[in-house]
Amino acid sequence: MTPAIKSLEKAKAIFKIHEYHHDPVAESYGLEAAEKLGIDSRRVFKTLVVMLDAKEFAVGIIPVSAMLSMKQIAKAAGAKKAAMADKQAVERITGYVLGGVSPFGQKKMLKTFIDTTANNHSSIYVSAGRRGLEVEVAPDVFNKVLRATFFDLTQE
Repeated sequence: MTPAIKSLEKAKAIFKIHEYHHDPVAESYGLEAAEKLGIDSRRVFKTLVVMLDAKEFAVGIIPVSAMLSMKQIAKAAGAKKAAMADKQAVERITGYVLGGVSPFGQKKMLKTFIDTTANNHSSIYVSAGRRGLEVEVAPDVFNKVLRATFFDLTQE
């Protein structure tokens, strides 16, 4: 049981767990999840950690097939600029390894933003806290559990 699953249980959120055999040579963890679970990649979202104005971290949740716009996440957070956080910082702050970073159950609650395209689906998939494990939730769970803000986060 991962911290992500414990966090969802504690919040009494409705969710489903999906497990698959992770291939260590997979180039994209999210696209691998979509393929192995047989779901549309637009429903699988990745969790990215950014540094805002070189002083605070935030989380952006976007479809695995998209690229995060640094300009858009900075705008969403009311910051001047954003940059991807380095790997060691991400693992230290979230408590998860890359490829298994879940927006749920992180060590510290960070400002969280989710791409508005999540609302195009009745449920979406995000990492459940380790590679090969996804959790399926309705988009409103992100607001309920994480107080996430919906915003257009991807590059055009």
